[in-house]
Amino acid sequence: MHGAERHYQSGWGNEFSSEALPGALPQGQNSPQKVPYGLYAELLSGTAFTVPRAEARRTWLYRIRPSAAHPRFCRLERQLNGAELGTVTPNRLRWNPLPLPQGRTDFIDGMQRIAATASADQATGISIYRYVANVSMERVFFNADGELLIVPESGRLSLATEMGVLDIEPLEIAVIPRGVKFRVSLLDDNARGYICENHGVALRLPDLGPIGSNGLANPRDFLTPVAAFEDRSEPTELVQKFLGELWVAQLDHSPLDVVAWHGNNVPYKYDLRRFNTIGTVSYDHPDPSIFTVLTSPSGIPGQANVDFVIFPPRWMVAENTFRPPWFHRNLMNEFMGLIQGAYDAKAEGFLPGGASLHNCMSAHGPDNATTAQAIATELKPHKIDNTMAFMFESCVVLRPTPQALEGEELQADYDSCWAGMSKTFTG
Repeated sequence: MHGAERHYQSGWGNEFSSEALPGALPQGQNSPQKVPYGLYAELLSGTAFTVPRAEARRTWLYRIRPSAAHPRFCRLERQLNGAELGTVTPNRLRWNPLPLPQGRTDFIDGMQRIAATASADQATGISIYRYVANVSMERVFFNADGELLIVPESGRLSLATEMGVLDIEPLEIAVIPRGVKFRVSLLDDNARGYICENHGVALRLPDLGPIGSNGLANPRDFLTPVAAFEDRSEPTELVQKFLGELWVAQLDHSPLDVVAWHGNNVPYKYDLRRFNTIGTVSYDHPDPSIFTVLTSPSGIPGQANVDFVIFPPRWMVAENTFRPPWFHRNLMNEFMGLIQGAYDAKAEGFLPGGASLHNCMSAHGPDNATTAQAIATELKPHKIDNTMAFMFESCVVLRPTPQALEGEELQADYDSCWAGMSKTFTG
């Protein structure tokens, strides 16, 4: 890509601008009669035109060919894994990591939907995927159903987007807005990770409330790409996801041909290691909401369509208190994944690349071995290190797909981790 050096712009909620050629950005008008370099002006709107100004997400693109220059889309024969939802179950579920693919598998072919809040043709709430890949994409992809939060567990990715290139590695995340075209290249032999497809309002930083003006994810640590473009006149497959189905159009050029752009509806990346963890210094374990990186609000105040929460390395210093997360039942619905290390509430069985699902009012908490150790341990300050777990938490029940319920990765004995809890009552 022309101008594809890995430079980034930092900040959150800003009106960004970038040009790969000097003078490519029009001055004073978004859509002048004649755009510099003979480019076409195009508006990408991520929100309705009439939303409040603070909610508006839109970017002006100045590109070699307009996006409208495409032939008819045809439905792909090979569709995404996990397009349908499975039977309803209130049971706690946990999965082993997906095996790495044997045949040629790019990012799209390697996406497997594991759970969702609604059927694919509804495009509401969220859908959750795991992905595996062993070859770079040759085609280009965009998602009409929602924005994509990509969480690598292993293998580095290079995301060539319309606005420029984002390179991410495990312990980093990337968000691709709804409708933005991109291509995923592998920087290692294999890649595996998780995706949250957000069909609701766009992700944003949570309010800090009593925490004050600092803490959690800092706006300056979010990075957007600088302009880079491809000027290629060669056959290119453009795949779109529309109401859960994959459709393809055959182009005679690369659609990643934006030479300049300005706006706030842009891809971005964030390094989870930069999260400023807030915790207790007296007693009790804080609610997991204290670890929220990004949130998508729902129509109910205080109940998120989805929260992206992480459990990073941190100091535990509280006195006379139960150190792991306590036993609880929750109105929200929790999907957890593990990027590296071990999760402090589970002694075994929860592996990097694995996942668990605890739906509304499903009783859960530390397993038997972790509970016994926590009750007996000497309460002195110690650091939980070399770990990174995360949670997609939604106010809507997540239904697993048949592939998730019937696949070999599902752990049939997950409930057994609590089965050995003996009665310790002395009254």
